[in-house]
Amino acid sequence: MGKPFFDLTSEQGVLRTSIAVTLFIAVIGIAFGLASGSFSIVFDGVYSLVDASMSGLSLVVVKLITSHAHAERMSRKLRERFTMGFWHLEPMVLALNGILLTGVAAYALINAISSLLEGGRDLEFGVALVYAAVTVVACLAIAIAEARANRTLGSDFVRMDVKGWVMSASITAALLVAFCFGYLVQGTEWAWLSPYIDPAVLALVCLVIIPLPMSVVRQALADMFLVTPSDLKQHVDDVAQAFVGRHGLQSYRAYVAKVGRSREIELYFIVPTTMAARTIAEWDALRDEIGEAIGGEGPDRWLTVVFTGDPEWAE
Repeated sequence: MGKPFFDLTSEQGVLRTSIAVTLFIAVIGIAFGLASGSFSIVFDGVYSLVDASMSGLSLVVVKLITSHAHAERMSRKLRERFTMGFWHLEPMVLALNGILLTGVAAYALINAISSLLEGGRDLEFGVALVYAAVTVVACLAIAIAEARANRTLGSDFVRMDVKGWVMSASITAALLVAFCFGYLVQGTEWAWLSPYIDPAVLALVCLVIIPLPMSVVRQALADMFLVTPSDLKQHVDDVAQAFVGRHGLQSYRAYVAKVGRSREIELYFIVPTTMAARTIAEWDALRDEIGEAIGGEGPDRWLTVVFTGDPEWAE
C-alpha cells in the first residue's frame, strides 16, 4: 500500500502538505484583505501565494533528485540527458525563493510608505481580526509539524519552508496586535491613528522580513559557485593524508564541493612510479577503504577516486 499523499514522514509529503495549507491561506488572505480594505492582509496572501509557488517548484526538484537515485523511477531519456543528476537545481530554487520573497516584501514596503504619505487608509478591523487570528494558528501549527518532521528528514527545502511559515506567523501576529489596537481606539480620541495602522504595521513587518531569506540565498549562491566548504575539505584532507602515509603514496589532490544536498568529492592519489603493480581488485579495495573513511555513503555522495603516476592528471 502506498504512502498517504500528505505524508509527513517524507520530504515530498511535507512539501505537499505545505503547498495545500499555503494555497488555502493565500486565498482567504486575499479575500479577507479585499473585504476589509487592508493592503497588509492582501500582501500576506500574495506572500503566501509566492511561497506556495516556490514550494511547488521545490517539490518538482525533490522528485527529480530522488528519482535519479533510483533508475526505475525515471525515464531513460531523462537520465541520459542529465547523467550528473539534478542536485544543481536545489540551490537554484532556494536562491530564487529567497530573492522572490525579498522582492515581494520590498515592493510592499514601498507601497506602505506611499500610503503613509497619503494619509493612510480606512479598514474594517473586525473582519481583519478574524483573518489574523485564524492565520496565526494555522501558520504555527504547520511550522511545528514541519520542524518535527525535519528532525528526521534533514531537508534544506523543508528547513526553508519552516522559516517561511515562521515568517508568515510573525507577519500575521504583528497584524493581529495592530488590528486589536485599531479596533480598541475606534470612537476614542485616538481614532485619528486608525488609518495609519495598516500601512505602518506593513512597513514595519517588511523591514523585519526583507533580510531574513538572505542567509539562505547566500548559502545557495555558494553552492551554485561551487565554493568549497571548509569543514568538508578539512575532513577529506585528513582522510587522504592518513591514506597516503599508510600506503606509501607520493601525494594527493582533493577537490570538494557541496551542491544542494550533495557532496561532490574527487581524490587523485599520486602513486610512485617504482611501486609494485596491483590488480584491479586491489585498487578497488583501496577505493572502498577511502570511501568508508570519508563516510556519508548514499545517493547524495559523489565520490571519485583516481590513482595515477603522472601528477598532471591530478591538476
